Amino acid sequence: MTSPGTDSLEHKVRGVDHAAFPTFDPRATIAFYRDVLGFPVVHATCALGWGPEKHPDFIHFFFDIGNGDRLAFFYYFGIEPYRDSEIPDLLHRARHLAIHVDTQEDLLDYRARLDRSEWPCELQVRHETVESIYVTDPNGYLMEITRPLRAITVEDDLDANLSADALMDVAADPEPTLEKFYARKAELIAERYVDEPAQVSFA
Repeated sequence: MTSPGTDSLEHKVRGVDHAAFPTFDPRATIAFYRDVLGFPVVHATCALGWGPEKHPDFIHFFFDIGNGDRLAFFYYFGIEPYRDSEIPDLLHRARHLAIHVDTQEDLLDYRARLDRSEWPCELQVRHETVESIYVTDPNGYLMEITRPLRAITVEDDLDANLSADALMDVAADPEPTLEKFYARKAELIAERYVDEPAQVSFA
């Protein structure tokens, strides 16, 4: 027997892309997952005011936990844990499960299915290496369905690790900002690669 809502749509999800959570201590988070457990940092997305109005600047960084799955964290610049009125809303948006699909056709199939239901798609966006749709499930949990825009490269891994190291340095600042993060990342690039340009490719 076919369950309600499973009409003609073929099952196209390919498992977990990532699970995401907020962090208010990125230095400890990176030290724990990367340096203690050995989960490599494989991607980092930085955003200057991306998202809803008055959304704080943030960095979203990802650890490879094997089998193509990733564990991700959001760090919000300028937000004090447990002291800021924006914390409950940020926690709701940060905590989510992302499901992987392979193609835009698959993604649009799921968007159409959501839009025909009581839970329409709330946002569709392309950010750096993925395109995603977002919906809040009947329990109030945010869900993302995401598909790759391109293959992840060695340069992406290099950039992610530079981002992680820059974030660890800037998070120690009494007033960390995204601008300070970008400046520190530029310094690290100059320190590590100015004498070895052949190691960095932007092709």
